[in-house]
Amino acid sequence: MAAMALIRHGAYEQLAGTPSALQPYPLTDAGIEEVRAQARQFGDWLAGSGYRLAPEIHCSTLLRAWQTAEIYREELAAFFDGPAVTRSFAALCERSVGAVANLSVAEIERIVALDPRLEPLPEGWKSTSDFRLPFDGAESLLEAGGRVADHLRSLPITDADQRIQLVVGHGASIRHGVYHLNVIKFSDVKRFSMFYGHPVVFEAQAQGWTRIYGHWKNRRTSEPID
Repeated sequence: MAAMALIRHGAYEQLAGTPSALQPYPLTDAGIEEVRAQARQFGDWLAGSGYRLAPEIHCSTLLRAWQTAEIYREELAAFFDGPAVTRSFAALCERSVGAVANLSVAEIERIVALDPRLEPLPEGWKSTSDFRLPFDGAESLLEAGGRVADHLRSLPITDADQRIQLVVGHGASIRHGVYHLNVIKFSDVKRFSMFYGHPVVFEAQAQGWTRIYGHWKNRRTSEPID
């Protein structure tokens, strides 16, 4: 059976109080080591699973996701069904906040207050699935999940494969993406998060996708979206 492994990038040098969006920073040293540990644990499971890995790793274009994918490529070299390569896709990026990307929450709210055309932002706007900031290029979490879901639907996996497709992206857009694929319920989108560098693997079965490895993290209210 074909399967996909959804992996959130490792811990990175995130700006404090700033929506994760398109921040270009690398993994921290601790983040690198955690991803390595998660990849090795996954390798232990792969060794007895009968699965091989598809040779193309898909990741977002953001550095933290690419670095995470490269660590998986290095650590799991023996499990790929051919020479492994990492390919980056904008469709796998986190939710974009458009023209206010990489500004702090306080600064975004100040800009909104300065614009007489705009209403104050609703409380909890960062984690509201259907809310889109009123700036060019911004999207809602559901819209971001929609493009991730479209990418997952296009993966070159079939029922005849005994391979796992590695996909490295971002917590919120992955969760909203799998909601679009009916893997989780909408009520689970906010309830769940993803551990850094930890794969959650779903196998394609007749009744839909079934989780065969890894687990979601129960999300705290204060936890960053990405």
